[in-house]
Amino acid sequence: MSELFPGFIAQRAVTSGAEIHFEMAGNGPPLLLLHGFPQTHAMWHKVAPSLAESFTVVCADLRGYGDSSKPASDANHTPYSKRAMALDMVEVMDSLGYDRFAVAGHDRGARVTHRLCVDHPHAVSRAALLDISPTRLMYAQTDFEFAKLYYHWFFLIQPFDMPERLIGADPAYYLRRKTGSWGSGNAFFDPRAFAEYERCYCKPETIHATCEDYRAAASIDLAHDDIDVAAGRKVSCPLLVLWGEKGVVHKCFDPIGDWGSVATDVRGRTMPTGHYIAEEAPEETLREFRAFFG
Repeated sequence: MSELFPGFIAQRAVTSGAEIHFEMAGNGPPLLLLHGFPQTHAMWHKVAPSLAESFTVVCADLRGYGDSSKPASDANHTPYSKRAMALDMVEVMDSLGYDRFAVAGHDRGARVTHRLCVDHPHAVSRAALLDISPTRLMYAQTDFEFAKLYYHWFFLIQPFDMPERLIGADPAYYLRRKTGSWGSGNAFFDPRAFAEYERCYCKPETIHATCEDYRAAASIDLAHDDIDVAAGRKVSCPLLVLWGEKGVVHKCFDPIGDWGSVATDVRGRTMPTGHYIAEEAPEETLREFRAFFG
């Protein structure tokens, strides 16, 4: 990965529930970057080297993804709850000597970031969320248009092992078809980065783990969110929300209003992209991150 992340050093950290692969470089305040489905930390390659000029940047693979471990799951999908995935990242950063840090997450990584902010408010100084609204709200407001465009939310949560078998029949096809369906096609992907997504996603253990991630989102994660809402717990740190004007979130939801219902300090805007903001518009992403985190 050195070609995509010049100057970064690949490392591993053992957490209480997984072994997390990450790359790290830079000097300055710590900034954790978390990827989404069906990608790896490679999605940050167009912005991480520049950010490392001002921050100590940690680009991690979520458990179940990339070169991080794929723990066995259980009937409640607990090992793939966002609570478990968020705890991984607190423990990774603690192992590096950081008890407080900024974080940016895209897609599933943004959902882990949301849980980080709620479960570990002492640890997160600022957070950026890319192209999502809150999971609980998105399920609650599902309509025909959203179900049609985000069918994978309802396909991947089907009981083991139906989605695993269907995807496993041709995982490279599914990967390319899925990434190409979120607003801008696939032409903007760096072939080296996409080769990493394909190398990692096409493994049976990754396919299963990513299905477990979505199964958790439709069950145990919603239970955790319901408890937060009932208790009045909200994200208290400053929150930056960016979403693509060509994407499904822009078409079907109101990100600023949606996050305003679960956070106290929200700002953000649309970006001239589909779903993959940091890869489609890296310079604009850098400007937004520098203004917000810097």
